[in-house]
Amino acid sequence: MDTQATFAERLIERQMLSSEEMERVRKLQDEQQAPLSRLVVELGFLSEEDLLPVMREHFDLPLMSLREVPNTPLPIDLPASIGDFFKMARMVPVKIDGRELIVAIADPMELSRLHAIELATGLRVRAVLAKEKEITARIEALYGGTYAPDGTVQESAQEFDGIAEDEDVAHLRDMASEVPVIRLVNQMLVRALEARASDVHIEPFENQLKVRYRIDGILHEVESPPRQLKGAVISRLKILAQLNIAERRLPQDGRIKTRLGGKDIDLRIATVPTLYGESVVIRLLERGQIFTELEAMGFPTVQLAHFNEMILKPHGMILVTGPTGSGKTTTLYGALQKINDPGKKIITIEDPVEYQLGGVNQIHVKPQIGLTFANGLRSIVRQDPDVIMVGEIRDAETAEIAVQAALTGHLVFSTLHTNDAAGAISRLLEMGVQDYLLSSSLLGVLAQRLVRRLCPTCRREVPFTGLEGVAPEMALANSEALHTIWEAAGCDACSGTGYLGRVGVFELLPVTADICKLINAKADANTIRNLAVQQGMRLLREDGWDKVRQGMTTLAEVVRVTREEG
Repeated sequence: MDTQATFAERLIERQMLSSEEMERVRKLQDEQQAPLSRLVVELGFLSEEDLLPVMREHFDLPLMSLREVPNTPLPIDLPASIGDFFKMARMVPVKIDGRELIVAIADPMELSRLHAIELATGLRVRAVLAKEKEITARIEALYGGTYAPDGTVQESAQEFDGIAEDEDVAHLRDMASEVPVIRLVNQMLVRALEARASDVHIEPFENQLKVRYRIDGILHEVESPPRQLKGAVISRLKILAQLNIAERRLPQDGRIKTRLGGKDIDLRIATVPTLYGESVVIRLLERGQIFTELEAMGFPTVQLAHFNEMILKPHGMILVTGPTGSGKTTTLYGALQKINDPGKKIITIEDPVEYQLGGVNQIHVKPQIGLTFANGLRSIVRQDPDVIMVGEIRDAETAEIAVQAALTGHLVFSTLHTNDAAGAISRLLEMGVQDYLLSSSLLGVLAQRLVRRLCPTCRREVPFTGLEGVAPEMALANSEALHTIWEAAGCDACSGTGYLGRVGVFELLPVTADICKLINAKADANTIRNLAVQQGMRLLREDGWDKVRQGMTTLAEVVRVTREEG
């Protein structure tokens, strides 16, 4: 039995792939003559991270991280043509150990090619396994150029040159169906998932097609495909999302349910026309890891206890506020999951529905047919719900209906875009909500932000000498002095960023009797905030300083996300 067949059997025995999935791999392998290990990853059945340990065990090869090896030419004379051989074979020399040359490979099925390297170098060759993207980067640094996913050298993707912007739709569809383009898009998404990216940005500019991953809230530029592939890549994504590839003048939105890296993933696709073509943003939503327990989000103990009391109330309105990307929806889903039981009917209206909640009726707004937040909410109230979640209060009509629902025996959750908790009250009053109705219905407002969490593997302790633009006495107001703090360093675990994941900073404003009096008096946000602080409310930045003291994040992160708080 050949090597690939025994390796395939091992994957099935370990239940890493089903027999049906392996059959799909083998059919594609017969068509393309590509290695089994590469196709398993490209089809999204397994991630490279999952596959490498199995290959290491099956082929008895050690794993190596090329990041730990200096990226410098080796002290040996190699034939001028060997660079092209390494590009084609997807392997690269990384180290000399005596008379032994260590070569990194991504595919153990290519071990037969090592003999050719021994003949060319006169050295004994030993193979180690490494990640394909690390091998790609090393090949480019040493020999220049890139290779296509099928193993052929690809200097400029000339086969796609000369395609004009007004190319016909049939030609565009044909390009998007080409195997190299399909693989390129699959690899882009799999690598985004491996990097823990929440979004992929594909942006056409005059001289390049730029790809960026948003990781822990920050955009990172990654290796981009040739600009000549712009139309093919974007058309491939639009076909998957069932969008109109002929329409390039108007924004479009779509969704894809797929399997990447062995995980079930929902992709939300949004396109918008720009000066040099369509810009695409892909939101990656992992099914199966939908919910974050409120306890794990970073809530201080006292605030969490108060928030849990609010969400267990039989009626009233709870608001979560903050800018886009501050984790508001995650908090609301965590709250709904906590109170979700067969004795309660929960209905949500969202734009869009990001995750599916078991046992919850979820509605996706469709303004083009008249299903707005206001109209949907008006219908929801007639469905006899116990709990209602409104994705966002955007206008006076939605605000008024939400308040009325809270006053008539429903527990209502919603979000607003304001900088702090007190600002949400002022915003609703400005929208025209009657002060006496708001004071009677509002239970509390939670403001939140997300800061990057320090990588526990490589964080390091340093003396505290203040932060540029922030005086030490301001940074440490109402808290004990700091002599040391933690800062980001960078390691393999966090891909060199120094951060791994995110944690919330919170500001919870309970609506007490005294706060109600200020609402009835239509007091401004500063007056409400000052009273809430006197009654024990901790501001966003104060919660941030606590997380700095605990070594969870850095001062720079807290200042970055709470800058508008002053």
